[in-house]
Amino acid sequence: MKPQDIIVGKSSLWIFGYGSLVWKPDFKYKRSKVGYVKGYKRRFWHGDNFHRGNDELPGRVVTLIEDDDACTWGVAFKVTGAQVEEALKYLNVREMVRGGYIAKMVDFFADGENQPPVQALLYIATTDNPLYLGPASPEDIGTRIAISRGKTGHNLEYLLRLAEFMRKSCPHVEDHHLFSVEAAALSVVAHLLAAQ
Repeated sequence: MKPQDIIVGKSSLWIFGYGSLVWKPDFKYKRSKVGYVKGYKRRFWHGDNFHRGNDELPGRVVTLIEDDDACTWGVAFKVTGAQVEEALKYLNVREMVRGGYIAKMVDFFADGENQPPVQALLYIATTDNPLYLGPASPEDIGTRIAISRGKTGHNLEYLLRLAEFMRKSCPHVEDHHLFSVEAAALSVVAHLLAAQ
């Protein structure tokens, strides 16, 4: 489904970010809220050969994997008026053309609000994507992240900023996968620095 098809006739839209969007949306928005979506878990199972890696050594970035018992925390951004088209144009290139993600509408629950959920657009990389790397141990994922770099910067920066967001904005949430990959990547970096 194309994001443009989702928003026909809408003057505003919520967009849910669970990876680099939580700290680097790069589009104008009216407001943002921390919260979560149900039925998905965040995993570093997607390859990135542009922003955080290259063709020889794709970095690892997050996607969402369906899991009825899980929820994923992130940030939803509300875009209105001309911001809707501008944000979708930008995200179409960033997430779909370069990243191979597909777009979906899901319920977003804002943290600490006794309000019904709002519909939000999110991007998911699926298993039929050529960049999809699939499951691996935290040590293998952390090693790849520690040594990968792309046009936007080091893969490690992506990981550390995401972990920092979770600690600051969602301190009550235990994201075991994220924090075990972070620990593994930092261990590799420490080892590499000690070897110099």
